[in-house]
Amino acid sequence: MDNSSDDEVYEDAYNDVCDDEGVCTSSDQLNEKEDIAVEGVVPAPGEITVQSISANSVTLIWDPPDNIDTFELTYSTGTLTISDSNIAELENLNPGTEYTFSIASVSQTGDRSKDVTVAACTKPNPPEKIRTEDIRSTSVTLTWDEPATAVKEYHLTCNCDRQNIQDKTTELCTITFHNLRPGTLYSFHIATVHKNGSKSKEAVTFALTKTHLSCFLNDLGLQQHYTDKLSLSTVLQIDEKSITDEPAQSVSDLPWCFLKRLMMVNVTARSVKCVSSVDETADSSVWDIESLVVHHDTTQVVNPLDIVTALFLCSDSFLQQEIALKMSMCQFSVPLLLPNCDTQQSTFMLWAMRDIVKKFRPHSLEDPRGFVEERIVVSKLPLVSFVRLGECSLSKSQILNKLLSNPQQYHDTFVHHDMDCGDSPRRISNGLVEISWYLPCGNKNIDIFPEPVAVANLRGDISTFEAQYSFLCQTSAAVFVFFDNLDTNYRLLTNQHVKAQLFLVGNTQDKAFNMEMLKKTVSEMNLKKCNVILRTKQNDADFVKNLRSTVSDVVKNSPLKMRLEDMATVAFELGIHVDEYGKECQNAKTNADAITSVIKDTGEFKELQLPLQGKIWRELSKVEKEECRLRKAGEQNIETYKSDLQTQKRKLRQEQINCEMSEAMTCFISALSSPGLERSYFLKWMRMNLDNLSRKNLSGLRELYKEKCQDSSENKEVIAQLDRQISNSSLGTEHFLREMGQLYESAVSLQENVQSRQQMMHLPTLCAELLLDGFPLELVDGDASNIPLRWVRDVLYQLNALVQPHNKILVATVLGVQSTGKSTLLNTMFGVQFAVSSGRCTRGAFMLLIKVKDDLKQVLHCDFIVIIDTEGLKSPELAQLDDSYEHDNELATLVVGLSDVTIINIAMENSTEMKDILQIVVHAFLRMKEVGKKPKCQFVHQNVADVSAHDKNMRDRKILLEQLNEMTQAAAKMENKEENRKFTDVMEYDPETGNWYIPGLWHGNPPMAPVNAGYSEAVFEFKKSVVEVFGKCKHNISGSNILEFMEWTGSLWNAVKFENFIFSFRNSIVADAYMRLCMEFNKWEWAFKKHMYTWLTSAETRVSNFQMIMMEFGMSDMQEFQFKLKNEAITELDKGEKIILKNLVKYFEQKEGHVYLVEKYKEDFANSAKCLRRDMESSVISKLHIAIEIRRGMNKLDTIKKTHTDTMEKKVLKLLEKFHKHKSKKSDQELEKIFEEMWQETVNELSFSGLEKRNIVGTVFSQLRSNLKQRGSLVNEKLSGVNLDQFGTKPFVVTPSNFFKKCVRHIYVDEHTRNLQEMADSLIEECLQFISEKVGVKSDFNDGYIQEILHLIDERLTNSISLRFTNVFEIDLKLHICGHASREFQKMHECFIEENDPRRCLDQFKDKYCDDFKDLFNERDQCQRKAAEFANLCLSPAVEAFISSSLGPDIVEEMLRGKNAFQFSTRAFFQYSILTELLTESKFESYVRYICSYEHFVKEWILGKILENFSTRQKIFELEERYLKSVIKEIIEAITEAQRKTDEQSNIKEFIHHICLELREKLVIPKDALETIVIFNKSNLEQFSHWLKVSVQEMEQSLKAKFLNGDIQEKLKKLKIKPQDELFKRVFGCGKQCPFCKAPCEAGGEAHTDHCASIHRPKGLGRYRFERSEVLVTDICSSAVFSETQFRCYETEYKYHPYKKYREIFPDWHIPADPSIEASDYWKYVMAQFNQQFAKEYNACPADIPTAWKRITTEQAKKSLKESFSIQ
Repeated sequence: MDNSSDDEVYEDAYNDVCDDEGVCTSSDQLNEKEDIAVEGVVPAPGEITVQSISANSVTLIWDPPDNIDTFELTYSTGTLTISDSNIAELENLNPGTEYTFSIASVSQTGDRSKDVTVAACTKPNPPEKIRTEDIRSTSVTLTWDEPATAVKEYHLTCNCDRQNIQDKTTELCTITFHNLRPGTLYSFHIATVHKNGSKSKEAVTFALTKTHLSCFLNDLGLQQHYTDKLSLSTVLQIDEKSITDEPAQSVSDLPWCFLKRLMMVNVTARSVKCVSSVDETADSSVWDIESLVVHHDTTQVVNPLDIVTALFLCSDSFLQQEIALKMSMCQFSVPLLLPNCDTQQSTFMLWAMRDIVKKFRPHSLEDPRGFVEERIVVSKLPLVSFVRLGECSLSKSQILNKLLSNPQQYHDTFVHHDMDCGDSPRRISNGLVEISWYLPCGNKNIDIFPEPVAVANLRGDISTFEAQYSFLCQTSAAVFVFFDNLDTNYRLLTNQHVKAQLFLVGNTQDKAFNMEMLKKTVSEMNLKKCNVILRTKQNDADFVKNLRSTVSDVVKNSPLKMRLEDMATVAFELGIHVDEYGKECQNAKTNADAITSVIKDTGEFKELQLPLQGKIWRELSKVEKEECRLRKAGEQNIETYKSDLQTQKRKLRQEQINCEMSEAMTCFISALSSPGLERSYFLKWMRMNLDNLSRKNLSGLRELYKEKCQDSSENKEVIAQLDRQISNSSLGTEHFLREMGQLYESAVSLQENVQSRQQMMHLPTLCAELLLDGFPLELVDGDASNIPLRWVRDVLYQLNALVQPHNKILVATVLGVQSTGKSTLLNTMFGVQFAVSSGRCTRGAFMLLIKVKDDLKQVLHCDFIVIIDTEGLKSPELAQLDDSYEHDNELATLVVGLSDVTIINIAMENSTEMKDILQIVVHAFLRMKEVGKKPKCQFVHQNVADVSAHDKNMRDRKILLEQLNEMTQAAAKMENKEENRKFTDVMEYDPETGNWYIPGLWHGNPPMAPVNAGYSEAVFEFKKSVVEVFGKCKHNISGSNILEFMEWTGSLWNAVKFENFIFSFRNSIVADAYMRLCMEFNKWEWAFKKHMYTWLTSAETRVSNFQMIMMEFGMSDMQEFQFKLKNEAITELDKGEKIILKNLVKYFEQKEGHVYLVEKYKEDFANSAKCLRRDMESSVISKLHIAIEIRRGMNKLDTIKKTHTDTMEKKVLKLLEKFHKHKSKKSDQELEKIFEEMWQETVNELSFSGLEKRNIVGTVFSQLRSNLKQRGSLVNEKLSGVNLDQFGTKPFVVTPSNFFKKCVRHIYVDEHTRNLQEMADSLIEECLQFISEKVGVKSDFNDGYIQEILHLIDERLTNSISLRFTNVFEIDLKLHICGHASREFQKMHECFIEENDPRRCLDQFKDKYCDDFKDLFNERDQCQRKAAEFANLCLSPAVEAFISSSLGPDIVEEMLRGKNAFQFSTRAFFQYSILTELLTESKFESYVRYICSYEHFVKEWILGKILENFSTRQKIFELEERYLKSVIKEIIEAITEAQRKTDEQSNIKEFIHHICLELREKLVIPKDALETIVIFNKSNLEQFSHWLKVSVQEMEQSLKAKFLNGDIQEKLKKLKIKPQDELFKRVFGCGKQCPFCKAPCEAGGEAHTDHCASIHRPKGLGRYRFERSEVLVTDICSSAVFSETQFRCYETEYKYHPYKKYREIFPDWHIPADPSIEASDYWKYVMAQFNQQFAKEYNACPADIPTAWKRITTEQAKKSLKESFSIQ
C-alpha cells in the first residue's frame, strides 16, 4: 500500500478478511484454495482485492483464471464488461456509501462462471463551507455544513507555528476553541469520521484572533472606526435613533446611546446599559429563592470607562474635542492620558481639552466681583493625582467624588463601583488617566477649596502602568497612593523621578493591611506623619474631611503649578504620544499664530487688516437701504436721487477694490486652501485664538453691559457706548469670512476678464466646503445689518453643486431676547457649536447644516436640516438707544420667512420684555402669510422647573394667546390686512402642543454645577416634537432645496430692504408657483370654453335643422326645443364649472410645485371659475336665443318659399303629363320656350309677400330709452326729440363737460379728458367690431344684438367708475354707438330681406327647373346630374360652414402649442414676449402704440402672430383637411346608412331626407337648394347612391384645392370663433393699467382682487410731467411708492397725497418694490433712448435722464426683463 497516495486500501469491517499485507480476498476463495476444473464449467476469478479507495472511486484487482480474458463486473449502479485486464477502476461513486462488487469470468462462448463478491465503503467527504463565526481575542468559533453521508463525529486540530495546540472531537457542526492567544494566526484542520471508523481528508481554515482592543471594539460595533475615524458631522446627523429614547437592545447600541445623550449634555450619559430580557412566560407564582442569587449575564454589561476609551480611540480629533467639552459640561472627568491596550502606548489628550473653557472666581482675586474665564489648558493650576498600588479596598473614585462635592451637591465626577455598570470589569480602560477640576465660585460658605485645583485619577495598578505613574509624579503637586498591602511593590514608589509630594492612603480595616510593611516604606521614603493618611474606624465623612484638609494644604502651599500645555513636554519626554503634535495640527497652529500673534489692539487690527467690512461696508449697506427706501430724497427727483446713490455705491465699491488684500487675509485664504484636515485644524486654532483675545477684551464689557441694562432709563448713553465698544472689540473667524465675502463681492463687480476677479472666484467653493464640514455661515452681518447677497447666493450655489441631487432642506430658526439661552438651546438640541461664552455673542444670523440620515429622509423628505441662530432681539427701550428696533424687525422678518419651524425662546425672567418682542414676531408671521408661507411656531419657556409647569401655566398660555391675538390685530391694521383677527390666522399654532417648559440649565451653583438632567431631557422631548413638526410641513413631500432657499434669502432680504413686507410675485419661486397655477387654470379655462363652443355650434346646427328634429322627436313647438337646449346648456356649464373647481382642489392637494406658496390665490381662482361660468352662461343663452329667433323668422320665410316651390312643381308636372298624353316630340329649344311661357304664367299667379321691412333705427332707440329710463328726468329730457340716425357719423370726442368738476388748471382737465377719451375709444372699437361680426354673418337683425351692445357698454362703464363721468357722457357715448349700430343693422336687415325675397329665390333656380323639365320630358337619366347638384349645392356649402365654425378653437390650440406656447401661456409671459420683441425691433412708433393704444396694439400683435404662424398655407390647410376628412367620412357613412334604411319602394326624396337626418348634428344643408334637388327627382336609388358617393369624393378634392389656395386673412374673417379674440381675452386679462405708469395688470383669473404688474415704467412714459416745467417725469412708481414723495391727480381731487399711501386712493392696485435696483432697467433704457421722441409725441419737454440710465446697455435691459418676469 502506497501511503503517499490520496487513496488508502480499504480495511474490510464485514465478511472479508485481510491478510497481513492488507490485501482483501473473498470468503469463497478462502474455502476453495484450489481451482477444481470441471468439464463444462467456466472457472471463476481468483482473489479480489480493493487496491485503493477514495470518496468517489474504488480500484479492484483480481487473479484471472487461465484462458479467460473477459470479466463481467456487477454493482448497484450497473454492469461493466472488462476485457484483457484484471483491474477495474470505478468512479463517480457516492461518498461514505457501502457497495458490493460481483465479478464473473466470461468464456468465449458467452458462458459465465459463478460470481465472486467483495464489499467496500467509500470514504466520507470532509466538512463543507467552513466558517469562522466568532473570532475573539482568546477564542474562535467554527461552523460548517454537514456532508451528505452518515457521520459519526468530526475530528479537529488547532495548530500554531506548525505545532498542534489542541485536539477536539464533536458530533455537532460547530465548535469553539478557547484559551488562545490574542492577535495570533491559527490553522484549524477538520476531518469527517464515518460510522465505520473511516476518516475523510482534512479541510483546513485559518483565523487570526483579535487583540483585546479589536475584540472589544467589535463587540461595540466600532471596529471599522478604529481606522476610519468617527467625525463630528457623522455623530450630529439626525436619524431615527437620535429622536427616540428606546434603551440599548445590544452592546453595539451602547456607544451611540452614550453619544446621543452626551451631545445633548445629559448627565445620565454614562448610565447606559442594555435592557435585560425578562422571561414573560415564566410562572411568577412558582419560583425558587435561589433564582434571586443567580449570576446575571455579564456579556451585555460594559464598564462606562471602556465605552469612553473606545469612543476616544475611534473618533477624529474634532469629535474628541467635542466629547471632552460635553463631558466637562456634565462635570464628568475627561481623559488626560488615553491608553491603547494593544500597543501599550498612551496619548496625552491636550488637543481634546483645548476647547474646554472654565469660568471661576478664586478667593485670591482683588475684585470680589471679578472672575477668571479662560481655556483650561492654559490655566496654571496645581495638579493633585490619585493612584493605586496593588489591590485596594477603598474606592478611590468614590472618595474623590465626595472630596470634590458639597454634601448638598454631590456629583459623580469619576466613574466608580457603585454606579450603573461601574462594577463591570474594565477591558480596555486600565491605564486611563482622567482629569477633572475643582473651581471656586467665590462664596466661602460653599467653596471646598479657595483656589482652583486639577485632580487626576489613574485607573489600574501603578505597577502595571509605570509610564503613566511617572508622568503624574513629574507634573503633580501631590500624588496620593491608595494601598492595602505594601509588599515588594513599594520600591516602585521610590524608583520614579518624583517632583510631587507623595501621600500614602491606606485602609487599616482591611485584612490585607500590613502595618510593618507600612512602617518600613515610610522609613525608606523618609515620609512625614502628615504624608500618611489612614482610614480607621471613622466613617466616610470624617475620612474625606481629613483628606480634603490635606489637599487644601497642598493647594495652598505647593509651588508646583503647571499648565496642561506645559505637561505635553513631560509626556513627550516619557515617550507618551501628544495628540496635537501631528503635522497637520502643527502646520495649522503655525498659520493661525502668524495671524493672531500680531493682534495687539482689536479695533486697530480690524481697521488695517479687515478694511472692507468696516466703514466702507457699513456705508455701502446704508446706501443700499436708502436706495430702496428713499427716506432722504426730500424734494429731489427720485430717479436722479437713485442715480446719485448708485454713483455712491460704485465709489464705495471702488474704494474696496482699491484696498489691497491685507497680509492677514492673504494668510487666512492661503490656509483655508490647504488640504481638508489641516484646514479644519486651522479654523479651530483661529477660533480658539480669537476667542481668547476677545474674551480678554469682552468679558468685562459684557458684564458691565448687562449690569447697566438693568436700569436702561438712566444709562442710555453709557449703554450705547458700551454696545459700540463690544462691536469694535469683537473679533472671530466670522469677521475673516465676512472680509472674504467682501473681497469676493468687490471682485465680481469688475469685468469678467480682470485677473483680480479671477483670483477670487474659488472663494464661494471654499466657504461651501466649510459649511458642509459643519462650520456656520454668516447669513446676516449683525454689525452692518445687511446681507452680502451675491456672496451668500454664490456660496449656496456652490453648496448645491457639492451635494446635489441630495439638496432638499428644512429650516429651523430660534428667536428671542438677548442672553436667554437661544444658542445653548440649539447646541443642546442638535449638538452643534454656536458661540455661547460670555466673551462671544451672536450678532446677526448664522446658518449651519446638519445631515439627515437615510432612515429619516423618508419621513422628513429632506437631506439636510438648516439651523439658523439669530442675534437676540432687544426690548423697545434698549432698541431706541442704537436705533436697532428696525434691525430687529428686519432680522425677524427674514428668518421667519426662511423657516419651516420658528422657535420663540422666552426666558421667564424676561417674559415682560418678550411680550414687546412678540410684536416684531407677529409682524413677521403676518408678512409671511401674505407671501404664501405659514411657518409653524413653537414657544419655549425656559427656567420653568416645576413638574406640573404645563398644567400650572394653562392660564399663562391663555393670556399669552390673548396677547398674541391683540398683537395680530394691531399688526394686521398696520399692514392693512385686517381680515387676520387671530394669531392662528397667520400661522399654525396650538397653545396646547406649541408650548414647551424647560427647567434651568444648571443643576446647582456654577462653576461646579453640571447641566441639569431635566434641562437635557426636556430639550430632547422638544427636539422630538420639532422633528415631528418638520415631518408635517406642507411642502415636505417635494421639499425645498438649497437653490430655492437661496432664492428666498435674496427676495426676502430685498423685500425687507424696501420695507415691502407684503410682496407678491417678486420671488422667482413664488412667481414660478403662481405662473404654474395661471398656466394650469388657463388650460382648464380653455378646455371649458372649447367644450362650450363645440356644444354651442352643435346646438345652433340643431336649431337650424329644427324641422328635421321636430319630425324625429315629435316636437311641434320651438319654445319647447329652446327650453330643452337651455337645460342642456346649463347641465354642460355646471359640469364644466365642477371640473375646473375639482381640478383646482386637486391642484392644491399636490405636493410638488410649491403650491402652498400660492394658496391665498385659491379663492380668487375659484371665483374666476364661477365668473367664467356666469359669463359663458350669459353668452351661450344669449346666442341660443338669437339663433332661435332667427330660426323662427326663417321658418316663416321657408314656408313661403315652400309654397312657391310646390306650386311650380305642380305646374311642371301638369305640363309634362299633357305632353306625354299626346306623345309629341319637341326639341330642347321648343321645350325651353314652352317652359318660359309656363314660368311667366305661374309667377304672375303667385303672391310674393316675403318678410316685412322693419324700422331698425326705431327699435334700437326704443331699447336705448329702456336702458336709460332709470337715469332720471334729465336723461329723458335729453333723449326727447333725438334723431338716432344722426349720431355716430363723426368721431366721438370727450369734452370737459363730460365729467363732474372743472378745474382752472389745464393739466387736470387734459389728464382726465385723455383718460376718458381712451376708455371711450376702446369701448367704441370693441362695439364696432361686434357690429361688424354680426353684419358679416348676413343673417337678419335680432333685438338681442343691441341688448348685447348695451350690456357691453354698461359693463365697461361700471368697471371705469373711478373716472367719474357724468350721465351726459354716458348718454352721448351710447347715442354715438347705438346710432352707428342702428344704421349698420338697418342695412343688414334690408340686405337680408333682399337676399331672401321669395321671387328672387325662385328665379335663382329657374334654369334648374328648366333642365329638370327637359330631362323628364326626354326621360333622360338624372342620377349623375342630381347627385352632383346635391353635392355641390347642398353638401359643399354645408361642409364649408361646418369647417368655418369649427376651425377657430383649433387655431387657438395651435397657437397655444409649440413655439407660441410660452407667449400665450400666462399674461406675464405674454408681456415678456411683447417687450422682448419691442426691444429687438427698437422702433419708437411701436413703443408709442404699445403705451398709448395698448389694447389696439395687443390685438394687432396677436393677429400678426397668428398670420406669422400660419403664413405657410399648408399649416392651416392641415387643420381644414383634418375636418374635411372627418366630415366626408360621416357623409359617406350617412349615405350608406340611408341605403340601409330605404328600400326599393322608397324615392330619392326619402333617401336624401335620411342622409340629412344622419348629418343633422353637424351640417346645416341649405333648404332652397335642397328643395330643388328633391323635386322632379325620378332617379334610380342605387345609381343615385353610387353617383352621390362619386360626387362627394369629387367635392372633397374641389374643397381641398379651394382650401389650399385660400387667403388666411379671408379665412380668419369667416371664422365663427375668432382666434385672435380668444387669445386676446386670454392674455389681456382685466385690462386695468397702473394708475401712475399705465403698465398693464398681469394677475391671473378674472376675479382677482389685486391688480399687479411685473415691471413698472418711468411715469413720464405715461405722459406724467412736472406742472411748471412740462418736463417728463423720470420717477418709477415702484420706487415712488416707497419714497417720501407725494402725488396728485384727478382721483385725489388734485390734492397732494403721499405715494406710500397710494392704496388709499387706488385700493385695488398693488405696486411692490422692484426685486432689485436693476429690475426696471428695461424702461429706463427705453426712456433714455427715445427721450426726445417721447417729449415731442407728448407735447412736453424732454426728461432729465439720470446719468446711470445712459449707461444701460441693450443686454442689461434684456437681463432686467428676465429678472422682472422671473424667466430663468
